[in-house]
Amino acid sequence: MRTPKPRVIPSFRRVLLVLLSAGSLAATLPAAEDITVGSLNQPERLEWFRDLGFGLFIHWSVDSQLGSVISHSMVGASHDYNRRFIEELPRTFNPRKFHPEDWAALAKLAGIRYVVLTAKHHSGFCLWPTDTTPFSVKATPFKRDIVREVLEAFRAQGIQPGLYFSPDDFWWLHTNGKTLQRHTADVAPASNPGLMAHDQAQIRELYTRYGNIDVFFIDGPHAGLRELAWQLQPDTIVTRGAIVTPEQVIPGLPVNAAWESCLTMGTQWQYKPTNESYKSGGQLISLLIETRAKGGNLLLNVGPKPDGEIPIEQEERLREIALWMFINQECIYNVRPWVITNEGDVWFTRQRGANTVYAIVKSQERWPYGEWRDFTLKSIRATERTEVSVLGQNDQVLEYRPEVTPKTIWKQEPGALQVRALRAQRIYNNRQWPNPVVLKLTHVEPAFVPPRIETLRPTWEAATGTALLSASLQDLGDSASLEVGFEYRDTTGLDLTERHGSWQATPFTAKAAAGEITQRLGRLRSGHTYDIRAVIRHPLLMLYGAEMPLRIP
Repeated sequence: MRTPKPRVIPSFRRVLLVLLSAGSLAATLPAAEDITVGSLNQPERLEWFRDLGFGLFIHWSVDSQLGSVISHSMVGASHDYNRRFIEELPRTFNPRKFHPEDWAALAKLAGIRYVVLTAKHHSGFCLWPTDTTPFSVKATPFKRDIVREVLEAFRAQGIQPGLYFSPDDFWWLHTNGKTLQRHTADVAPASNPGLMAHDQAQIRELYTRYGNIDVFFIDGPHAGLRELAWQLQPDTIVTRGAIVTPEQVIPGLPVNAAWESCLTMGTQWQYKPTNESYKSGGQLISLLIETRAKGGNLLLNVGPKPDGEIPIEQEERLREIALWMFINQECIYNVRPWVITNEGDVWFTRQRGANTVYAIVKSQERWPYGEWRDFTLKSIRATERTEVSVLGQNDQVLEYRPEVTPKTIWKQEPGALQVRALRAQRIYNNRQWPNPVVLKLTHVEPAFVPPRIETLRPTWEAATGTALLSASLQDLGDSASLEVGFEYRDTTGLDLTERHGSWQATPFTAKAAAGEITQRLGRLRSGHTYDIRAVIRHPLLMLYGAEMPLRIP
């Protein structure tokens, strides 16, 4: 095995701080140096990965029959529960409706560019007929090689193949008399030579039996495993284990490096037949837009039923995404962040290597068919060559209205680009299409150099009954002075991916130089959780730092 050379992703410590400030759990992310030093992800391959933009996560294992959390029900369970989990569940796993060609065709339609299948989750059950353990698909009535069939079906659709692999292996721990647990040193492969050899043998099988593996998601201690993957296939991209991969949350600020957010459609990764609550298709499209505007990839999860079918609720959402992507995919693929992520409800992506910007109108108020709308864009400056259009329509015809010419018009004024557009494409019979409309602007320039501010972690001081809010104004951009303050909102009981409370502002202070800003805040309620963010009042528009959580005792 070749010795990996240390390589650090630029600004990665800042990237990690941004992600943590956005609310993801520190326990799910390794220290920055742990995942960057020694990384052999090739820079050109990382850029290729960033161009893909949209992936499909597939969580499926033997316990999908129970509708429980995948694998984790074994932790803290009785010896008898785990014995029956290992011995009995394989006997009844027989997905007669498993047709991965259908999965792949649906994914292709939805605009998916890569897939990540749970080849082995924490339970240790393998979806391929491995020679390393009896706890695999080989012990089921089904017997077929699920990994091979899934990867072949997705490759046939032009979707890049990827695998999820857990170094934790509850079957191995149970068999060797160890207490099942995660995130503790005594159950890690590095502390158990037998488990390390077991994991490495499985990775060798996956990387030598199934052709190219473009994406490898290592959900646990990666030492000694990612290096083997790179040795066997140098072009493979290790995501978790080498780049930041937050779960169920999107960073608060754009990140100029490869990263990937993993999100469920509902509350659970694996199939949940009861007590499930799904995000709407529109919410999922919104999350995809926000992820791409901030420079990341969205890995959206499905959990097939134990019989092999995709649940109808999940299929419906993929088909809603498919319709939106069929119209607007250009703003999702091969894009990078614009100088700012959004101006209110209008979000931006920029075509990589070009001066084309997409303004994605993500308003909660539906844009009615046949209605003109006016937009003031302060971060974009038009040039003599600029053209503006609405993605998916020709700007020439409004059905049944020959007297209307739905041509998008624009005018560059001092301090703002004014755009007037009409939604002229009929998507639904009743014309009630609720999802974002995208403006395409070519040959444009940034209207300003944005300042940069970082929200620092707030602290609660019981003695004074106040919160100390802090931020670092890192750069004034092209402004001689700025006004800086904070905003806060009550998020008690709300999901990380959805925020509904209104923001309250603190007083603003004028700043003519970079440096730290602090303010004290009272009026916060005991037992409540708040989001805090720094705010810059720029002459053109408001700019925000990442959101930081604060829990009041």
